[in-house]
Amino acid sequence: MDLKFITDRRCEEAIVLECIGDGVVTIDLDMRIRYMNRAMRELLGYEQDKLLGQPLSCHFLVQGSICSTQDCILERAIRNREKVRNYETVIQNKEGRKIPVSLNTDLLWDETGNLIGIVETYRDLSQINELKAKLERQAHPAARGPLIGRSKALQRILDVLPQVANSKATVLIQGESGTGKELVAREIHRLSPRRDQPFVAVNCAALAEGLLESELFGHVKGAFTGAIADRPGRFEIAHKGTLFLDEIAEISPMAQAKLLRVLQEEAFERVGGNKTVKVDVRVVAATNKDLTAQTQERRFRDDLYYRLQVFPIRVPPLRDRREDILPLIEHCMARLNRVMGKSVRDVDGPTLQVLEAHHYPGNVRELENIMEHAFIRCPDHSLRLDHLPEYLTAEKRGCTSAGEAGVALADLEREAISRTLEQTDWDYRSACRQLGISRSTLLRRIKLYKMSRAGQSK
Repeated sequence: MDLKFITDRRCEEAIVLECIGDGVVTIDLDMRIRYMNRAMRELLGYEQDKLLGQPLSCHFLVQGSICSTQDCILERAIRNREKVRNYETVIQNKEGRKIPVSLNTDLLWDETGNLIGIVETYRDLSQINELKAKLERQAHPAARGPLIGRSKALQRILDVLPQVANSKATVLIQGESGTGKELVAREIHRLSPRRDQPFVAVNCAALAEGLLESELFGHVKGAFTGAIADRPGRFEIAHKGTLFLDEIAEISPMAQAKLLRVLQEEAFERVGGNKTVKVDVRVVAATNKDLTAQTQERRFRDDLYYRLQVFPIRVPPLRDRREDILPLIEHCMARLNRVMGKSVRDVDGPTLQVLEAHHYPGNVRELENIMEHAFIRCPDHSLRLDHLPEYLTAEKRGCTSAGEAGVALADLEREAISRTLEQTDWDYRSACRQLGISRSTLLRRIKLYKMSRAGQSK
């Protein structure tokens, strides 16, 4: 095989490629585009004849988040002679619209075994992502966006988000790992006038200090070894939209100074460049660190700190909003039933007690992982103790008299609630007043006992 067939749409191979629904691009070893099929041309809005043979045209065409860097998927595939499978990324069409895609690559060899090029296939994930979001909304019509819970602490956050979303003020979201800080940021974007523009997320802790500045602000060709072309940074990609900076406490002093300037002047220069780039970006930052202490220790600029926390939001840990555990369990069950094709209907009583009593140092993310583990092990319709991760069941086995007292206390609580409801003829207001608990807590306990009985009867 050689590459000459791809310039002739009349040949048999090209006719087949023109008919398939996924976008197909063929590139030679010099990273020049040699062919684009009909689906790819329609996806990107380019005519093939204007791009064929242009040097490095794939970088200008696709403009993915890692193009023109040493981590470029295509260059790495050629360098390491490896295939890429189902790599999800975002590409950009001629009009600047961001398109989520799944990328696969295959290598092209000639008859003598020499590598001569690479074939990429792009599958548009836009409709799939929209359907996933729609199914999620249908599964949880009472949920406000992607945030699940009934606790007063979470409701206070949800109540203020529409007001925050309608402003351009920077937001600083603080909370432990796994509490859902990115979900809060995405909800702010979804409710804002920028909802139809890009939401770009950057994990500042995942990038080495030398790469973070280039990732945020972009670079020009020749700025450093491996910078083989101009590349826009995340600020430019997020133009008119929202940029979410996770783990903001991890950025270097130099990046802090440059970030402060962007927030003040909405302008910056790419790494290695001298041309000022103007952007319109709403910045939402998040951290699990105490930034007040960081500023006192001179590890974080105090002027940047005050710029970021124009509107601070603190997401409480799951252990401080235990009313949300049961709704989250129900949410996870609905989602995992759909994803795994199962029909798990309930959680038995002892298992619910363990899940509600656990401390959750990993917060909501830990609960989601626990539920996924239990679903994998569950062969029928009810989750039981032996389906939970071993460390949870070990905690239960390790309970001494204090743990047994806790079980006894739960039984006493159940009896007290049942007796009070009977005495008040199931008048929730009177029962809550006598028991000294809120209506939401009473309803949650009633539902918990019903699920417990249903699980025990199986």
